[in-house]
Amino acid sequence: MRIGIFGGTFDPVHLGHLIIAEEARWQLKLDRVLWLLTPVSPLKTGVEISPWQERWEMLVAAIQDHPGFELSSIDVDRPAPHFAYESAALLRNVHPGDQLVYLIGGDSLRDFPKWGNPEALVTQVDQIGVMQRPGNQIDLDDLEEKVPGIKAKLVWLNSPLIEISGKMIRKRLKAGDPVRHFLPDKVYQIILENQLYLD
Repeated sequence: MRIGIFGGTFDPVHLGHLIIAEEARWQLKLDRVLWLLTPVSPLKTGVEISPWQERWEMLVAAIQDHPGFELSSIDVDRPAPHFAYESAALLRNVHPGDQLVYLIGGDSLRDFPKWGNPEALVTQVDQIGVMQRPGNQIDLDDLEEKVPGIKAKLVWLNSPLIEISGKMIRKRLKAGDPVRHFLPDKVYQIILENQLYLD
């Protein structure tokens, strides 16, 4: 099987995430996409993040009806910090005969050398699927020099330009601005019922 690994804080999960995951599943011919909720991101120090249990509930609601999507607890089941290379190593043990495709955005690829032990992540996965955005230029030779072996693992997909972010949604909710059509209906209902992101 070809399994995509889609990690993030998902605070909250929104339609942009779902579109990107489905595009990756389709374009890279993935049998399924594993969503990895990161309780605390090592790359987001100093950024306030909602309790992972709230984000987990929204993720379950967002993807439960999609047969190609699955939520993995591999990060929430272990203590922080949660580095991608460790998550990939754990998934490699669970799926020893499968192809693992780690999914990232073009901006994350540019910052890849700053990740914890990026060389280890490159060796743990079969491919790195990069969701490229228009105008996002990356010096691949420089990247290869900093993280040897990465160029051979890169595969590219075109994702629609979707200007939705968790930060934008949180800001709009706090201001009382509409967000309904940025979110799956079930996620929107959870946010309303629990009055999330209002303070």
